[in-house]
Amino acid sequence: MTFKTSTTLPAFSADGAANAATASTALGNLPTWKLSDLYPSAASPEYKAALEKAQEGAKAFEAKWKGKLQAAAELTGEKGLGAALKEYEALDDLLGRIGSFAGLTYFSDTSNPANGKIYGDAQSKLTDLSAHLLFFALELNRIDDAVIDAAIANDALTAHYKPWLVDLRKDKPHQLDDSLEQLFLEKSMTSAAAFNRLFDETMSDLRFEVDGKSLALEETLNLLQEPDAQTRKKAAQALSATFKDNLRVFTLITNTLAKDKEISDRWRKFEDIADSRHLANRVEREVVDALALAVTQAYPRLSHRYYQMKAKWLGMEQMEYWDRNAPLPDTSNAIIPWEDAKDTVLSAYGDFAPEMADIARRFFDEQWIDAPARPGKAPGAFAHPTVPSAHPYVLVNYLGKPRDVMTLAHELGHGVHQVLAGGQGALMCATPLTLAETASVFGEMLTFRKLLDNTSDRRERKALLARKVEDMINTVVRQIAFYQFERKVHTARKEGELTAEQIGELWLSVQQESLGPAIRISEGYESWWTYVPHFIHSPFYVYAYAFGDCLVNSLYAVYQNADEGFQDKYFELLKAGGTKHHSELLKPFGLDATDPSFWNKGLSMIEGLIDELEALDKE
Repeated sequence: MTFKTSTTLPAFSADGAANAATASTALGNLPTWKLSDLYPSAASPEYKAALEKAQEGAKAFEAKWKGKLQAAAELTGEKGLGAALKEYEALDDLLGRIGSFAGLTYFSDTSNPANGKIYGDAQSKLTDLSAHLLFFALELNRIDDAVIDAAIANDALTAHYKPWLVDLRKDKPHQLDDSLEQLFLEKSMTSAAAFNRLFDETMSDLRFEVDGKSLALEETLNLLQEPDAQTRKKAAQALSATFKDNLRVFTLITNTLAKDKEISDRWRKFEDIADSRHLANRVEREVVDALALAVTQAYPRLSHRYYQMKAKWLGMEQMEYWDRNAPLPDTSNAIIPWEDAKDTVLSAYGDFAPEMADIARRFFDEQWIDAPARPGKAPGAFAHPTVPSAHPYVLVNYLGKPRDVMTLAHELGHGVHQVLAGGQGALMCATPLTLAETASVFGEMLTFRKLLDNTSDRRERKALLARKVEDMINTVVRQIAFYQFERKVHTARKEGELTAEQIGELWLSVQQESLGPAIRISEGYESWWTYVPHFIHSPFYVYAYAFGDCLVNSLYAVYQNADEGFQDKYFELLKAGGTKHHSELLKPFGLDATDPSFWNKGLSMIEGLIDELEALDKE
């Protein structure tokens, strides 16, 4: 498969060709990623050899170590537990590399049946291979803690993996016997994974009719940021109409996955519907509950207050739901070329730490970014870490809006974090979601502050502040509302299958509470829960965004008042990957997420920006 730099955005319909060409000229050259860094293609000898090596390696590992880990824990050297862990890590890296290539190929164009086959075949093979490795974690968790502690004390190689071993044992209370674990693993292909893929392919195929043009999801959502109110309304109505036409399939997917999760949680003896996510995030339920409560109590001071101000700026008593992200009057609607976005982010990163900019620059120079919006491409944006033996990749759908620049800064923050954490190796580089958002949100904040410091014009400053406040509200208030919605859906699903109308009612209840009286929730919005991928791919993921934003707000306040040395401590935090608990990582900065007042510190920064906007209004 060949990847090259694209010089034009593809036309999304015959009618839209001229507009697309104009937009692409203004955006400049948008890069596509070079997946050949992983494998030349799915048909290449290298990819086929990797699959064969993985299959042989998984079977050989099982034959060598299954039933022998108890004895290995009492040995050192080539027969010791550390040697087994090292072999397991190498296999994990290989399987991760294969899965990353197949997944990124698929998300490049989910509408291409060939890509779907590559992805589906890889998932199937990796699931089969993982069945040979499943015993490892299960058998390790059957060894007494005292034996594991002794192995860590007596063998340097085992000691290297101590954070992973300690972390693994947190899963022990929810571990099933080997045959059940294997059944859950193998059935995942025809249960959760299958419905995830159905969602992705359905969403990718959706088209939205706006003024006679057939648009993809990203293009249509982008119209909600247009200055013309009628354009926003038409886009919202098109979104609502298509979501409504597809409610049946999205309702089925949501019901099936909620039930699938309930079955898994029940077998694994999780008490609360979100406890499995809290465990995966290595964060205590009480901490998340405190975050959710603090944000909910702050709705009147944040979203309600801001949207009331915005309605006044737009000359409205009450905004429609499609006006929520409208630009302020007199705000420039100029398209920001790709090179300008690149320079802005790299400059902001470089001002903080040259090393940070150097790492981020590699994403541009070495084609680790896929930027154009095109039919079939996965919507939204993400940074995929792949594996430490390779490098991360970033996907964005760049359309030249100011928010697209912030999205680029956000995803490159993830990318920098993933590069730095890669030094921990395949088993310990992954960061819990709650901390995974730290570098991304910090990168956004650096970029925002850079732009704000360089802006003297009052109107431009107001527009920048407003966009940042809206982004923070979307990240904190909106995501906690999403979390509350998920809690309601999963709780209600325990009583029986939910209709689309019931899910819509739950959606509207949390949206109205979080958005406040300044926004009118009119007909059509009840189906907008359908397009949020996090509900499907990662139940209860969403609170991690609010966690990360509030954490970074507190962290940035420390940075603003810090003497020299903050950058070094920050890089140590990123390099730690998944080897430390959030309490250990925040301690050098004098922060503690278990302190009930911690979240209010982060929320107060958002409130302070709203205060600044209000002060500008009075000048």
